[in-house]
Amino acid sequence: MTESAFVEGGIRENWSRARLYEAAIEEKRALLSHTGALVVNTVPYTGRSPLDKFLVKEASTENHVWWGEVNRPFPEDRFEALKERVLAYLAQQGRVYQHTLRAGAHPKHHIRLTLYTESAWHALFATIMFRPDVPEETPFRTYTIYHAPYFKADPARDGTRSEAFVLLHLGKREILIGGTAYAGEIKKSIFTVLNYELPLRGVLSMHCSANADPDTREVSLFFGLSGTGKTTLSMDTKRLIIGDDEHGWGDDGVFNFEGGSYAKVIRISKEYEPLIYQASLKFGAILENVVMDPDTRMVHFDDDRYTENTRAAFPLGFLPNVEPSGRGGHPRHVFFLTADAFGVLPPLARLTPEQIKDYFLLGYTAKVAGTERGVKEPKATFSPCFGAPFLVHPPEMYADMLVERVQRHGSQVWLLNTGWTGGPFGVGRRMPLPYTRAMVHAVQQGLLDDAAFEQEPYFGLWIPREVPGVPSEVLRPWLTWQDKAAYQAKARELRSKFEEQLGKQA
Repeated sequence: MTESAFVEGGIRENWSRARLYEAAIEEKRALLSHTGALVVNTVPYTGRSPLDKFLVKEASTENHVWWGEVNRPFPEDRFEALKERVLAYLAQQGRVYQHTLRAGAHPKHHIRLTLYTESAWHALFATIMFRPDVPEETPFRTYTIYHAPYFKADPARDGTRSEAFVLLHLGKREILIGGTAYAGEIKKSIFTVLNYELPLRGVLSMHCSANADPDTREVSLFFGLSGTGKTTLSMDTKRLIIGDDEHGWGDDGVFNFEGGSYAKVIRISKEYEPLIYQASLKFGAILENVVMDPDTRMVHFDDDRYTENTRAAFPLGFLPNVEPSGRGGHPRHVFFLTADAFGVLPPLARLTPEQIKDYFLLGYTAKVAGTERGVKEPKATFSPCFGAPFLVHPPEMYADMLVERVQRHGSQVWLLNTGWTGGPFGVGRRMPLPYTRAMVHAVQQGLLDDAAFEQEPYFGLWIPREVPGVPSEVLRPWLTWQDKAAYQAKARELRSKFEEQLGKQA
């Protein structure tokens, strides 16, 4: 089947969000909550399927790609054959939603994308997550996404690993997604594209959030994996929010790739995360895999019966303190977030120039019991550049670009541990959010510029002796453990894991 035949009939082009809301309910794939937010369920796919993601291996791009566990090759002929099947399937649905959108707030460093999908709520998701197209501004690339979440692949016929597939053809600038209704596959496919395209243009692509001081406009970046606090810390009532997940850093500053937020909302706190909580309940938001009472339509953010990875998608415009341009200057402060479940890393440390690249390439956090089958004790997890699943080029390329920019613009880089204190997971407790915010604010307000620092003995990290609003013993994790020998053993264990991981990357 040809693409021209596919687009001849049944296209619902650039429908408004209101019409997409109505269509999603008519299609019986979404329900209204008591506040008007749209509630959807994507079981059994309640998260990304990294093993079902492939890059087409072809001559024009293959020499740029970091091939391996993250980027596994897919034959070009198999891609074309499956694309024909997907196009035929979409044409048979009788209606397809087409949206032309934009990824990137920068007038010169953005791509135009056209989404074709069978699902109204996924089309709505795309209009939330990406920015409106600006026809008078020329994109440097244009990509097309063919999205068939309810089409199931046949692995024997199609060459996929399972019924689900996420296939990127960077040479033809096309993406096929099917077999999974999890909306994050759309968002992260485009992030993968930008991780390929932008570094080739001299722009660093980053898995980070960003905010700015409303008066001085000084920018802070927060790198981190899911669950470390990247979104929570960027959405600060005292700061202007530039974006909460994906940014570029070019010669004239940083810019957001997106126009919305895809926040994790399991057990969200109205007290400690008011901006996300309020935005998630508004009419116009999408609640993905959040449990809702079928009669009262009340949502229950604490219920994890479907997944721990419950999400809320909403436009950044729902927030009262957003920077509408999606842009900011060069960052004054850069935070590397980690949720250390071993409970041995200090909650705040200023990295030396020599440590920046190592900790960026480590991309360390820890999984805890209950997040994966078989995980009964904390498990160290390493994701280079704090976003390995979305990298296309080798991690060293992004790390070198970051170090060069930090040095050129005089940015300070900090390690911020939002994990456990007083012991490991199961013994200690999670670092209280008010303490973490106090540390971030102290850095941003310059309160630590002339402060005294001391070097802890296991990782060589420099930690402040005092931070306003934070007990001094919390800054020194060994003082919070009752069993000092157990702390020393865990610290040596984690340091050994760091050395082993860096040795693999050498």
